[in-house]
Amino acid sequence: MLRITNEQRVPRRAYSVHVAVAPTKNLDRMEWLVEKATEVGLDRLTFLRCARSERRELKLDRLEKIAISALKQSGQTWLPQLDELTDYAAFIPTLEPATSFIAHLAEGERTALSQVAARGANCCVLIGPEGDFTPAEINLALERGIRPVTLGESRLRTETAALAAAHTVHIAHEFYAAANVSQTNKR
Repeated sequence: MLRITNEQRVPRRAYSVHVAVAPTKNLDRMEWLVEKATEVGLDRLTFLRCARSERRELKLDRLEKIAISALKQSGQTWLPQLDELTDYAAFIPTLEPATSFIAHLAEGERTALSQVAARGANCCVLIGPEGDFTPAEINLALERGIRPVTLGESRLRTETAALAAAHTVHIAHEFYAAANVSQTNKR
């Protein structure tokens, strides 16, 4: 006989973190990303099929099991949504430009993700494949109003960039919330 003796409701955060990433050729790296991003508290992970993607298929069964295990181990409450492999050009029009960002390595002006990530309740960061997004893919995002960002000085591997982006969004929100509390206390 099973009896529930205690129930706890945990509300979602006031913001959501969504990373869209082109999966690497080596699936072990995507498994690592799913595990670590779940531990950090990712809400949604979309896998993108880009022009330079080496992986053209992806089975989510194993990745979902890894996410569940990481959720239990880390004490997180919410399991991230894992989206099937999606064509980049079809995905871009579904994004809200004001809260979506593209991290790429091409020349041009880019803002630090940490400076802009906390401006909205939702945030989606696009991370390209090994070899980066093509100029046409970058232009498609920019034409849609998606803003270019940088994750810092280092050139990161795809899976590292995706994890760094998720964590940066969390840190930016924590900093923004603390700054607002500090301003409110000064009044």
